[in-house]
Amino acid sequence: MYLNCHTYYSLRFGTFSETDLLALAREMEAGCIALTDINNTSACLNFVRKAPEYDIRPILGIDFRNGVKQEFVALAANNQGYYELNNFLSDHLHREVSFGKKAPEFRDAFVIYPFEKVLEEEMTQFNDREFIGISVADLRKLPFSCYIKNYRDKLVVQQPVTFRNKRDFNAHRLLRAIGNNILLSKLPKSEEASEDERMYPVSNLAMAFREYTFILENTRRLMEACSIDFDFSDTKPMQNQRTYTDSEEDDWKMLQELTEKGLPYRYPEAGPEIRERIEKELTVIRQMNFVSYFLINWDIVSYAKSRGYFHVGRGSGANSVVAYLLGITDVDPMELDLYFERFINLYRTSPPDFDIDFSWRDRQDVTRYIFERFPNVSLLGAYVTFQYRGVVRELGKVFGLPKEEIDRLCEERLVMKDLDQTAQLVMKYGKLIHGMPNYVSIHSSGILISEKPLHYFSATNMPPKGFPTVQFDMHIAEDVGLYKFDILGQRGLAKIKEAIAIIEDNRPDAPLFDIHDIRKLKQDSKINTMVSRAQCMGCFYVESPAMRMLLKKLEVDNYLSLVAASSIIRPGVSKSGMMREYILRHRNPERRKEAHPVMQSIMPDTYGVMVYQEDVIKVAHHFAGLTLGEADVLRRGMSGKYRSREEFKRVEDKFVSNCREKGYDEKLIQEVWHQVASFAGYAFAKGHSASYAVESYQSLFLRAYFPLEYMVAVLNNGGGFYRTEIYVHEARMLGGMIHAPCVNRSLPQHVIRGKDIYLGLLALQELEERTAVRIVRERESDGEYTSLDDFVDRVSIGIEQLSILIRINAFRFTGVDKYELLWHAHFKLGVSKKPELQQRLFRPPHRNFDIPVLTTTDLEAAFDQIELLGFCLCSPFELLKEAPLNDHGAAHLEEFLDRNIDIYGYLITVKRTRTQHGKEMNFATFIDQAGEVFDCTLFPQVAAKYYFRGKGIYRLYGKVVSEFGFLSIEVIKLRKEDYVEDPRYK
Repeated sequence: MYLNCHTYYSLRFGTFSETDLLALAREMEAGCIALTDINNTSACLNFVRKAPEYDIRPILGIDFRNGVKQEFVALAANNQGYYELNNFLSDHLHREVSFGKKAPEFRDAFVIYPFEKVLEEEMTQFNDREFIGISVADLRKLPFSCYIKNYRDKLVVQQPVTFRNKRDFNAHRLLRAIGNNILLSKLPKSEEASEDERMYPVSNLAMAFREYTFILENTRRLMEACSIDFDFSDTKPMQNQRTYTDSEEDDWKMLQELTEKGLPYRYPEAGPEIRERIEKELTVIRQMNFVSYFLINWDIVSYAKSRGYFHVGRGSGANSVVAYLLGITDVDPMELDLYFERFINLYRTSPPDFDIDFSWRDRQDVTRYIFERFPNVSLLGAYVTFQYRGVVRELGKVFGLPKEEIDRLCEERLVMKDLDQTAQLVMKYGKLIHGMPNYVSIHSSGILISEKPLHYFSATNMPPKGFPTVQFDMHIAEDVGLYKFDILGQRGLAKIKEAIAIIEDNRPDAPLFDIHDIRKLKQDSKINTMVSRAQCMGCFYVESPAMRMLLKKLEVDNYLSLVAASSIIRPGVSKSGMMREYILRHRNPERRKEAHPVMQSIMPDTYGVMVYQEDVIKVAHHFAGLTLGEADVLRRGMSGKYRSREEFKRVEDKFVSNCREKGYDEKLIQEVWHQVASFAGYAFAKGHSASYAVESYQSLFLRAYFPLEYMVAVLNNGGGFYRTEIYVHEARMLGGMIHAPCVNRSLPQHVIRGKDIYLGLLALQELEERTAVRIVRERESDGEYTSLDDFVDRVSIGIEQLSILIRINAFRFTGVDKYELLWHAHFKLGVSKKPELQQRLFRPPHRNFDIPVLTTTDLEAAFDQIELLGFCLCSPFELLKEAPLNDHGAAHLEEFLDRNIDIYGYLITVKRTRTQHGKEMNFATFIDQAGEVFDCTLFPQVAAKYYFRGKGIYRLYGKVVSEFGFLSIEVIKLRKEDYVEDPRYK
């Protein structure tokens, strides 16, 4: 009898989940209810999926509203009706237009107009599929609405359900205030739902309508006319686009042909082992109905290649030889003995996927191509939920707290009894709203390409990116048989692509090279030596301090070791203790004998240590005796996405019981389970690590042979792990001559000429992009600027923007001191500037002003650079108030091993972490006076006493230690050194 039920996907209105709604319906003995969220279908599929567990027959619909005003509720008579409703809603959401007062004539959906609206609009015309909704509250008015009673066959029960109790109603009012961005005390009643929008026992509802039994009968008939059906079973059909060509048979022939075509390039001498692997993969791909999935991915990659876009195919898809032959991935699964079953197997309950990375600059065009190439495409949705700080800030504003109080509530660990009443309310209701969806956003990379129109499953939003986005997330998509295509953007590929372009421009005589000849790169001794020394600044995935440390500890000097390192660095492996154990066994063959024989036989390449995601499947299957299907459930469950699902708990119990049956020692069982539970969700699939290692080798090659060009590409693509200043420093250490921006030499982005690197005009933090573009365009059109006067005549610019350029010394080619130029600029421009057209038509004569001789000091220039660029172009050690008392640096660490050292360092980065006991400790990286890098550790006792106070130079005193050959300093005390006083303000 409940045809108008809301969940918290009625955003900033509803107060509980779809499963809470089902539980409530079961409690109230309502055997059939309709989910009708406000202008939203996010909960619909999961509502249908979960309904049988609560013995509820689900009906789907939408509550169409303009703001809070309900225009009508529409119920889907069947799946086609649901599709109709989604089309209608999506059209309005995309165009951002209001709903009309009257619903369209749906073919397979029913419409219910609320009683109050019918009275207000004096509606008298209703078609066969339109009804008038009567709530419990409306029953008081019904006897006095004579003409309404004439529509006896049109009256149905419309008791809205938004709350379970008073607490839900209070949360609703807060959500409405947040949604309207007003104080709770100012929230008008018209913006709230009625407090009696609750679900009552069906018997009570029937009692309320006892004088109008025909209304109950009308409602029953309407509900019986509605049904919805989606297949959520384990044997559900895949809903992705079923064929790439016109038929499955043609798809199969095309996949075989493309596989055969790629064989000579990938395997010039393909032996029987490779042929056997290909046949095995093709058989499984066909049997699992993933032929079109491979072909669509091939199509996307082929388009990218035709446009000269770089890509990396990674994820478990890199375990497939067929994917390697089709060019989707660049990782040889045979070389790495990659486990194809990690990607697809007959027992796998979850869909496989390719993660395909493109340059962040190219990804938008690839996405556009996908939407134009295939008929039924949508971006995948994601839910942005209310999190602690966001909730506190929103509720703080709603309750009228001052900003300082809100900041305190956000930052501090508070004791409730110490708070005033209002602050306590913020904390109390913050817990209730925490985790509720705030708005529907976009999945970071997922795209759906389906056989049926996406509106068959959901309405779509139209976010600023301009591509339709379904209103559900990846988990629901998988549940209903929609498997996403992951199209990601990253900056590493853009660095490689741009570096090659810069090399062609700056070093046209450089020897030709093929950046895709991975076999040759892997064997390059210069690259491998560089990796062993961890000289990887700017290189994809291997430049962080933690990775640099691991490379040295593992003595990595080849591709296969780098593949392992790429997964070992992940947090799960390190936290489980397996990183340390792997290093010990890698460096000490005797230690390997401690591995359990079964574990050693399963993972000989990693000395019996779990390093990759597929190791979970191997251990679960071979060590614990789980089926491959159960093992895959275990692997997925470890990711956290499905950890709450009952199936995962059952597999966990079976893992332990099977091990006991096999007679393993209880301590061993718990140790192995701890390893599995600690890291599986945070480790990489081996193919994924291998894909990352390929991209690392490409960037390492460019750094090894074209270091300056590569560092400029790094700078032009947002840097990487470190801030811009550090990459500028690295370019200088590699032999580059760094120049401040210049109006005659610089472009908007950074540029290299020979070994001279000119920082881009846009490196100036306050310079407008349009100004930078205008300067370069004019220079390319009419030649270099000859003087400040010439520049002012040709470029439309205000005094503020011109002052920035002068202060950074962008007119140094004039030979005039910048202070003198600043005076001239102010005399010439004052506070105004003529429009560009007038300026070009009438160039006024320039007056010369008598200005005293002024000289800028190096110190003043450095502080100007810090203000305008964020860093100085000289050594920061030159700015110290007191010169360093020693010249100790990274080169001296070995001679101080196991002794204390006094050393100065310019702070690069700090990683704050916590011990197992919750105490804070820090890892920090510095640059010494010679420009070399060194690392420090602050254990909890020291971290609690000494703080890092932002960028700058620190004097450190500590003990030099070595772990597996990696030298670092265990800090005993530190102090931030003072810079000289800014001479510009003396």
